[in-house]
Amino acid sequence: MISPRIIAPALAAVAMLTAQTAQAQQAACIDARDVSDAVIYAMPIAYDAARTACANRLSQDGFIARRGESFIANYRSGQEKAWPGAYRFLKTYMATSDGPAGSEGGDAMAALSGLPPEALRPFVDALAGQMIAGEIKGESCGRIERGLELVSPLPAENVGGLAAFIFELADVKAPSVCPAAASATKR
Repeated sequence: MISPRIIAPALAAVAMLTAQTAQAQQAACIDARDVSDAVIYAMPIAYDAARTACANRLSQDGFIARRGESFIANYRSGQEKAWPGAYRFLKTYMATSDGPAGSEGGDAMAALSGLPPEALRPFVDALAGQMIAGEIKGESCGRIERGLELVSPLPAENVGGLAAFIFELADVKAPSVCPAAASATKR
């Protein structure tokens, strides 16, 4: 599961913007489809981090033990297709003032951003896995497992789309999800 502070939702659309201001806002927002791709891409990384961090806290007959691998296989198989959107998400996130540039690991990400997207993937995977594992508290392991079980009947694309929608509703601005009209023309 991706931390809400990593993923940023909905920019409020202002009715009377100059063309220059609108263009600047679109550059600083994330297309909802890229948020969805980032969730799909990151889910196996988050799953592995949670499974490792919670190894001694999960029931041997719980969801992860029984059906976890078949559940996450759908996301693993979608990672390749989701990478371009996840990469755009990462670039936009890193370019915002609220992004990781000021956080620990931000300097490393900034240095790595000059690499071609495919060369960057292993670094993104490793860094994201470490960051997610570091955020998992032992007492949250049961809730994580419950959350995975709740979304398990949904196709990966629906989970990604639902996450993007929730980020829009939460109105987080680090950066925001682009207004629908901007998202339709951004890719």
